[in-house]
Amino acid sequence: MKKFLALTLSVILLTVGTFAVACNPAADNVIRLSEVTHSIFYAPQYVALQMGYFEEEGLDVQLADGAGADNVMTALLTGEADIGLMGCEASIYVYLQGKKDYPKVFAQLTKRDGSFLVGRKGGEFDYSMLEGKTVLMGRKGGMPAMILQYVLNNNGLYDGVNVTMDYSIQFALLTQAFAGGTGDYVPLFEPNASLLEQQQTGYIVSSIGKDSGEIPYTCYTATPEYLEKNGEKVEKFLRAVWKGYDYILNTPLKTVAELLEPLFPDTDVEIIESSLKNYLEGDVWTETPVVDREAFTRIQDIMENAGELEKRVDYETIIDTTVASAI
Repeated sequence: MKKFLALTLSVILLTVGTFAVACNPAADNVIRLSEVTHSIFYAPQYVALQMGYFEEEGLDVQLADGAGADNVMTALLTGEADIGLMGCEASIYVYLQGKKDYPKVFAQLTKRDGSFLVGRKGGEFDYSMLEGKTVLMGRKGGMPAMILQYVLNNNGLYDGVNVTMDYSIQFALLTQAFAGGTGDYVPLFEPNASLLEQQQTGYIVSSIGKDSGEIPYTCYTATPEYLEKNGEKVEKFLRAVWKGYDYILNTPLKTVAELLEPLFPDTDVEIIESSLKNYLEGDVWTETPVVDREAFTRIQDIMENAGELEKRVDYETIIDTTVASAI
């Protein structure tokens, strides 16, 4: 994992000089937003898009799927994106690799892991039931795998001792592998968890996010230069996103699901509604965009537990609360 991150940063540093000159700055009202993946997990910002809340703030938000935190970070550092939505660990890794003008986290959207533990059977569940079982983890060093390892270890489960943690399958392929009969338990995001329940091939037994505690799981990140020059625009952006969150809280979920369906055309409205319900019950979205200090400490606990953190980083080094505090 560390070698991969070092290689990623090397590529970033080599490309910054080339692309920063080539990329034209965005218009005054445009925000180029790169998200780590396209997921119902980020529903509040999609509601803001669909309801026109960004337009009400005078913003033109252009959304792109970065397909991974490394790509989102590269887009930020090369000037191809203004704001990146990804885990705060990406900024920690870049900082520890020695990048001076590393992007800073200025707000968080989700405060928990959004995946659910899915098993072969439903009903009452306790982590002791995993003893002797095989748990599909995803890529070793990936945040979902690190969090699940943290939860399992906290429940007395250790790889090769009393449980098998299978890291051989990429996270994006876990649903297919589990549905095909591999493993006894698997962590899945929505809508995949609800889809397996609908197909009766898997059953949600626990919320990994609730079991691991609050962390700054998915955050809005930008370069210090961008934040300094565009504070008012960033404040408008956050205000629109949290207006989207309020809409979800105060609107029938079927209505919200129908609103989001055009952005997820391959997913039934019923599954979108089920996903939203599970995320609300899982308490995944933050009431305030300000990153919690205790949560920032916990995410480093998780990274240390997985052996993926060289040294701990101070809250103020990575987090900039200037704009979020004004919302």
